[in-house]
Formats: sequence, C-alpha cells, structure tokens
Amino acid sequence: MFNAPAPIDIDVSDQEMQLFQQLFRQHVGLHLPDSKKALLHSRLAGRMNELRLGSLGEYHALIARPSATAERQRAIDLITTNETYFFREQRHFDFLKEQLLPTLGIVSHLKVWSAASSSGEEAYSLAMLLGEQRRQAAWSVFASDISQRVLSFGRRGLYPMARGQNIPEAYLKRYCLCGTGKYEGHFLIAPELRRKVQFEQRNLMDLSQDADQQYDIIFLRNVIIYFDFETKVEVIRAVTRKLKQGGHLIVGHSESLHGMPLDLQMLSPSIYWKSR
Repeated sequence: MFNAPAPIDIDVSDQEMQLFQQLFRQHVGLHLPDSKKALLHSRLAGRMNELRLGSLGEYHALIARPSATAERQRAIDLITTNETYFFREQRHFDFLKEQLLPTLGIVSHLKVWSAASSSGEEAYSLAMLLGEQRRQAAWSVFASDISQRVLSFGRRGLYPMARGQNIPEAYLKRYCLCGTGKYEGHFLIAPELRRKVQFEQRNLMDLSQDADQQYDIIFLRNVIIYFDFETKVEVIRAVTRKLKQGGHLIVGHSESLHGMPLDLQMLSPSIYWKSR
C-alpha cells in the first residue's frame, strides 16, 4: 500500500496572477480579473498535485513553453466555464422559428454557426429546430469551442436524461434515443441529426483558417462577457466577417454590443442584423 501524496498548498501571489492573466489573454482572449484568484487556485490545484508542482509559478513556466500545447490546452479547459443546457434562452429559438426561418426558405443550404458550443447542447438545439422547420431543405450546423474536452462530449451526443428537461416533447421523441443497459438514464442524439452537426476547435482570437466560410446565422452567446472591451470588439468583428450580408448574429441576453463600432443593426437587445 502506498499513501496518497499530501495536497500541495497553493497561494496565488500578485505576480503569479499577472502571469496567468497575460497567458490566458494572449492565447484565448480571456479577461481574468484580480478577483478570480480563488478560482485560479481551485481550478488548477488538482492538476498541479498530479504533476507534483509546488507553485503556480512552476506550472506557468511549464505551460508557457511553446512546445507545451497539450498541457496549455488542459489549463485552458480547466479555467474556462462551460455552463450550458438545451434550449437555453428560449426566446432566441422562438425568434428563429416564428420570424427568421420562415423568411429563409429560398436559401438552398442554410448554414448556422454555434461559435461557443461548449458540450453541444446549443448546437443540437439548433439542429432539432432546423430539422423540424427545414425538413425538405438543406442545412448544417458548425459547432466550435476553445475546449477540446467539451467538444468530445458534443461529438458523442450522449447526455444524462435530466439534461433534456427543456427539450420539447416532440423533439425528444423524434431526435433523442433513450439509453438502455449501461446507458440507462441517458439519451443519445439521433445519428441523422449528429451527421449534420460538425464539431471543431476554434479560437475566436484567430479565425484565419476559416477565411472563406460564411454563415446565415451565428450564435455567439454567453462568451464575450469574459473579454475586456477591446477584445470584445476584436472578436465580434472577426466573427461577423463570417456572417453573410443580411445574416443574423445572436448574443446572450446578458450581453450588449452597445458602444461598439460595428456594421450591425440591432433588432432587439441580443439580436443583430448585418445589413451590409
């Protein structure tokens, strides 16, 4: 028998906090305020114990190396918040169903981007709605996130049954398969829906690899709240360059683009239209 190693006590100094603030801003644009010292400590302590590192300075030195791509990604996964659920902020889906999608029947292949998709609930919510509203027309959903960990959950499409409480009954029956045996208490997104949702890692600070891609609708919800104003403007401009003329950008209800120099017209506080 071997005794488990004693937990390492981590105290976050101002200097260490500044190092991580600079690193996360550089790589993902994340604004980590000084008030988040406790969060930094709690999110990274377990991993540092695994690596037998005694200070945050040592861990920063490790993940700051250019070659430390995998460990740096792991730290980003630990720090970033991935709270989501199916049909979150229902009014956006009501807008799509009742006002927007009926006007897009002439679009031969409707392309939607879930730009901060987390573990896939938003992307599959969009897919269910499109599957119902465009049964005879082509559509696809591109789902992206900075975190490889949550993207793997999205690709799998397997969720605890409790996560489906906001999914309309008709969608549950049509697009969700009830698990049995070891998957009892879970549901799986139907294969025909999963085939139309593509999950890929994207950093909103660098979208150069998708230079020619254009979308009719972009969901960028509950992510820019983690950026400072300058980074918000940079990200929104980069994202809206992927939006077709006449396309729609939808942000979270708690987010605002007020005061940003953007070529967008506000239709409601969280729904914007690219007029040119």
